[in-house]
Amino acid sequence: MKVIKRDGRAVDYDREKIRIAIGKANQDVNSRERATKEEIKEIINYIEELGKKRILVEDIQDIIEEKLMEFQKYELAKKYIVYRYTRALVRKQNTTDESILGLIRNENKELAEENSNKNTLLASTQRDYIAGEVSRDLTKRILLPEKISKAHEEGILHFHDADYFIQPIFNCCLINIGDMLDNGTVMNGKMIESPKSFQVACTVTTQIIAAVASNQYGGQSVDMIHLGKYLRKSYLKFKKELDSKYKGKISDDIIEKIAEDRLKTELKAGVQTIQYQINTLMTTNGQSPFVTLFLHLEKDDPYIKENAMIIEEILRQRYEGIKNEAGVYVTPAFPKLVYVLDEFNCLKGGEYDYLTKLAVKCSSKRMYPDYISAKKMRETYEGNVFSPMGCRSFLSPWKDENGNYKFEGRFNQGVVSINLPQIGIIAEGDEDKFWKLLDERLELCKEALMCRHYALLGTHSDISPIHWQYGALARLKKGEKIDKLLYGGYSTISLGYIGIYELTKLMKGVPQTEPEGHDFAIKVMKYLKATVDRWKKETNIGFALYGTPAESLCYRFARIDKEKFGTIKDVTDKGYYTNSYHVDVREKIDAFSKLKFESEFQGISTGGCISYIEIPNMSKNIEALESVVQFIYDNIQYAEFNTKSDYCHVCGYDGEIVINKDNEWECPNCGNKDHTKMTVVRRTCGYLGENFWNVGKTKEIKQRVMHL
Repeated sequence: MKVIKRDGRAVDYDREKIRIAIGKANQDVNSRERATKEEIKEIINYIEELGKKRILVEDIQDIIEEKLMEFQKYELAKKYIVYRYTRALVRKQNTTDESILGLIRNENKELAEENSNKNTLLASTQRDYIAGEVSRDLTKRILLPEKISKAHEEGILHFHDADYFIQPIFNCCLINIGDMLDNGTVMNGKMIESPKSFQVACTVTTQIIAAVASNQYGGQSVDMIHLGKYLRKSYLKFKKELDSKYKGKISDDIIEKIAEDRLKTELKAGVQTIQYQINTLMTTNGQSPFVTLFLHLEKDDPYIKENAMIIEEILRQRYEGIKNEAGVYVTPAFPKLVYVLDEFNCLKGGEYDYLTKLAVKCSSKRMYPDYISAKKMRETYEGNVFSPMGCRSFLSPWKDENGNYKFEGRFNQGVVSINLPQIGIIAEGDEDKFWKLLDERLELCKEALMCRHYALLGTHSDISPIHWQYGALARLKKGEKIDKLLYGGYSTISLGYIGIYELTKLMKGVPQTEPEGHDFAIKVMKYLKATVDRWKKETNIGFALYGTPAESLCYRFARIDKEKFGTIKDVTDKGYYTNSYHVDVREKIDAFSKLKFESEFQGISTGGCISYIEIPNMSKNIEALESVVQFIYDNIQYAEFNTKSDYCHVCGYDGEIVINKDNEWECPNCGNKDHTKMTVVRRTCGYLGENFWNVGKTKEIKQRVMHL
């Protein structure tokens, strides 16, 4: 029998612990009130004869209390209850000591693997994590209603980012970089005027990115289209200087050629500044800024030529990579790149197809960029094309007082995700029971999301001047509250969801790719969407349905449910739940069919969505990738390539680890043969944590990583 502890851990049942607990209570009463050895034995036998494979520690304690009352040991039962209550208070008063000390000693694996972008060995990162543990503790004990904390612990829902909830900061945003560059900004009390050149614009952009990242906890996105005008400024500056010196002395063609050469040098240096600054800056969160660069062209843009040059250079430098400490070119985690496919670059003979071919080449080696179809996005978002926020959530269309759509300068207040498979497990195929329970749990999620909203309500702009006063999100006055930005759909607040696949298997016995499963899955998705739309009308707050790339949450929910309900085929037996609406990786479905199938779900999950396809040997399959990119443009809004890639922790080699003649894994770059220092990387999340090894009969070493 396994005993499920309060923190979700499963431990072996130990009858001695029951004897010890009752024995301690016995010592506090007179001899007549004490439980005899026979009575204690009877209690233990009763528990063991229940024949349970799993039992909650609270259930054991309830049984002990009931049995003591049956034996008329009222005083003893009272002492036991007081003892139990006292222990509960101790737990409530102190939940952080061990986790913090474990972090400092480098023994807290859960934290070490929580975020692949943070190195828990660094002092700066440890400080952020220590603050996060304190925030989590206060959030659980004081800031959240007890039923929300309990629902989070039981895996009913997930209250994201509790480690930052103690402060009135938000999730992710689209920086209004155009306003900040054109009209200037202020950082650390210093005026930053509008740049006069591309190089300076790139430097200021990275400074803004770092300042913004230090005052929020989620990702941010920057639309690179605003830099085109500054590249033009640099060209005009070079041309003016050359004309003043050499006009009439050398031909205009030579002057033009020199100006263009100087511009290319500045372009390369400016993009390099962005890439290196982002990867070397350390925010107050203990990591590089979590930033996405949005790469798109607009046919009516007066600076379209310059913006095409900027995109080309960004892709070229990403393809090349960045040297690590061993001097090996590796794939940087940031900035993430999102490339927009439109009618003029969708590989159908358009003027800018050459950029898309370069993007595909880059994807084949570096996994990025992701791809957005402008055609499909316009169908969903009232004709608009805009960047996802850093966390891949999307804003809802919103118009300003002049009737103009506005996306940059907006943000997401926070996320709470619902565990759909758990509802399916409890419903046991009974649809009436399922819908009733879904409604109850959605109301819990709404209450949890309102906690996030209320935590921001009343916040003064002084909490983060870069966001609220100097243009990243707004130009509010000092001391002004941000409340007006929390209503009317200006900002969103997201309901995430995990496990449509597992839920459908539980309720219909088939995956969502089968007709019966598809109809049920779509019905659930539409119900979730209708629910958040109703909440939006009721509250005037921008509720949205968000298919989060939840990474470790897929494992957390599955682990909790396996401990509660045991092993269930195709559900808890896998060790993970599928993200949002995704088709499970074990389903036999080709890449094109998967994208086409999931596109219907993306059209419902308008608060955020992304679909993945895995393509083996991508560097050798560029033509296949180009075919998929063409397909993405016509069929799905947002997609990303994924593949298995190898990583050597000794030298940082980022390529294919080979099996040598002695049937050993060997890094072709440095000769490392220690398989514990190699990792198969799934580029979806860049996880570089603990390996799980299994040596098969063929002696070929295989491994599985924690994230998919």
